Amino acid sequence: MASPDAKAAPAQAGACCASETMDATTDLGSGSFASPLEAMARPCEKLLYIPAVLKKGGDQPDYLATVDVDPSSANYSQVIHRLQMPEPGDELHHMGWNACASCTGQPGRPVHGFLVAPGVLSGNIYFIDVHSEPSAPCLSKVLHAAELAEKVGVALPHTSHCLPDELLVSFMGSRNSDGGLEAEGAGFVRLDPRTLEVLGRWECAGNWPRFGYDYWYQPRHNVLISSEWGHPDCFTRGFNPADVSEGKYGSKLYIWDWAKKSMIQEIDVGQGSIPLEVRFFHDPDKAVGFVGCALSSELRRIFRRPGTAVGEEQLLWDTECVVKVPPVPVEGWCLPEMPALITDFCISLDDRFVYLSCWLHGDVRQYKVCDDGREMQLVGQVFLGGLLKKGGPVRRLDGEEAPEPLVVKGVEIQGGSQMLQLSLDGRRLFVSTSLFSSWDLQFYPDMASRGAQLLQLDVDTEMGGLKLNHDFLVDFGTEPFGPALCHEMRLRGGDSTSDIWL
Repeated sequence: MASPDAKAAPAQAGACCASETMDATTDLGSGSFASPLEAMARPCEKLLYIPAVLKKGGDQPDYLATVDVDPSSANYSQVIHRLQMPEPGDELHHMGWNACASCTGQPGRPVHGFLVAPGVLSGNIYFIDVHSEPSAPCLSKVLHAAELAEKVGVALPHTSHCLPDELLVSFMGSRNSDGGLEAEGAGFVRLDPRTLEVLGRWECAGNWPRFGYDYWYQPRHNVLISSEWGHPDCFTRGFNPADVSEGKYGSKLYIWDWAKKSMIQEIDVGQGSIPLEVRFFHDPDKAVGFVGCALSSELRRIFRRPGTAVGEEQLLWDTECVVKVPPVPVEGWCLPEMPALITDFCISLDDRFVYLSCWLHGDVRQYKVCDDGREMQLVGQVFLGGLLKKGGPVRRLDGEEAPEPLVVKGVEIQGGSQMLQLSLDGRRLFVSTSLFSSWDLQFYPDMASRGAQLLQLDVDTEMGGLKLNHDFLVDFGTEPFGPALCHEMRLRGGDSTSDIWL
């Protein structure tokens, strides 16, 4: 394990993340792809980065785990490095890059080689150098919660995306004078990609969403679309169904004018639906995206209404349900029906397949997608755990057979399919099983005490189909600092959720 040096120099570079002389032999970490289809032709990934979250109240901090994913390596499917954060209590969650493929061919851009890792609960943001020594990352800089609160009045950082000239991080609220969590302050903060200093709020004054969570942007259509989880004082404690009926969980998408940085529309996708991840098709000409609604278990297509064009005062966007995973009637659970709880999804770089995870039911689903995203055909499905498995306390009442508990390399998989990450070529789907520590403890107490797992599925990219790779397992229940929870993954060299083409 490396000793992090928080006083190291910020992530700066004199070259772009893309170079005019770059060819197929160039370092995979450069992340330089002129188009999504070019990215698909790049060599296979060899390293994966994933945060490991330790027990709340403990004395061990969260850490970034580096996993060897090269099948030809003697260390295949093993954690080969652990970079601990400076202090415990972060709840490392989602990670972004300081630069991405959108800067292709533009001299002077920062090197694609620094992970932006927010701590949801601490409010700190860590900048991790995976460029200097990819197999042994080091900490380059810490942006402390106190500075963010003082300068821009925010807390609970979530999603980071690289823009052409800056970094943009979404925040889910703020802390009051007593240290309590508030929804006020939800929105976006701009960071300098070279100095990693705070530049200010992104949105115009007064354009505040009710709650915050994820977002995606696409300048060709002059739009940024954001989602909302709920009131931070609720979701950080765990899930209470009463909070849904009281309006403390999200139901809206927010449509922003990209150029003017102003909110132009709110779309209600259903009371208590809890819209989480937002992603667009990778082809930047397509004005089509999707949002996964956790509690309603819907994947909704986001599209611009016919007759509206970029540059109009009001871009009118809408949504429609393209996938609905029905709830399962059960006994032995807190409610008479169990929702699938769609917590993540990703899109192949050629926009042909969508993969979504059902955390409570436990399955990963693969859908073949038509060109405009309106029709989806289920072509692959694998159960990786979940609450419906045989031998558990929950019994399904719909007559369908419960899946067997999944055991890989002698380890019974805990939790259900949660975060997804797809390789550039679309052939390997990585799956982690932890959602958020307080929710893990509530729904999967065995996982909270025994640790989560990282798995890999092989993908049929012709006809469709998913198959578990039984040779790959990272069991975070056997980690040296104690059982850990693992969340979002990043692949060195690029993956299906990192880059936005302009």
